[in-house]
Amino acid sequence: MENPTQIYGIRAVIEAINAGEAIDKVFIQKGLKGDLAKELEGLIRKKGINASYVPPEKLNRLTQNNHQGVIANISPITFYTLETLVERVMDSKTNPLFLLLDQLSDVRNFGAIIRTAECTGVDGIIIQKKGAAPVTADTIKTSAGAAFRVPIAKVDHIKDAVFYLQASGISVTVATEKTNTSIYELSFKEPSAIVMGAEDKGVSPSVIKAADHSAKLPLLGEIGSLNVSVACGVFLYEVVRQRMG
Repeated sequence: MENPTQIYGIRAVIEAINAGEAIDKVFIQKGLKGDLAKELEGLIRKKGINASYVPPEKLNRLTQNNHQGVIANISPITFYTLETLVERVMDSKTNPLFLLLDQLSDVRNFGAIIRTAECTGVDGIIIQKKGAAPVTADTIKTSAGAAFRVPIAKVDHIKDAVFYLQASGISVTVATEKTNTSIYELSFKEPSAIVMGAEDKGVSPSVIKAADHSAKLPLLGEIGSLNVSVACGVFLYEVVRQRMG
């Protein structure tokens, strides 16, 4: 059964991009030649679309149709710009809560985080255009439909989003084990944003440096870290606890 959020063929993908479709990622066969391939690559660069160059075996696993060396995933949701998202939230909320995901790549973790974000009143999620988990059917399913309820913005760099939020009066806290400060030592009663990192690398050092605060969770066992979606849930519910107290 074909993925309804997937299109294939060079010209079809070019037309989708030109039509303004929300393209999450384009898979291009390594070594693809020709004028159409050059046109597609130029569009991808111009629009800042996430693309991967893969062997033909990868494309053949994604679809049994004649893909002509190109497959694109179309997002089932509409993404916001950072400016639109922040302006929209700040106009309607006096004490907003944002969640930034620094190169989180697992779609099921992404879906689980979106679900928790909706349950804890997160006003907007911010992800990177490149390297972030796409919003796929699995993401939607794991989120229990919350992906349609929590607005998501895409940015070129998470660090730039941190600076923009700070300039908007929002305090940014990074979740990282590379700190001596516990989450329970910080206050989240003011406008806040929390940054969660990738499953394997955590939050980028440059983002940690740019943030207002760093915080960690106490780990009492011998395993050195929590699953990122679980850790995110703990952070968000600490915000809820403080704001309801």
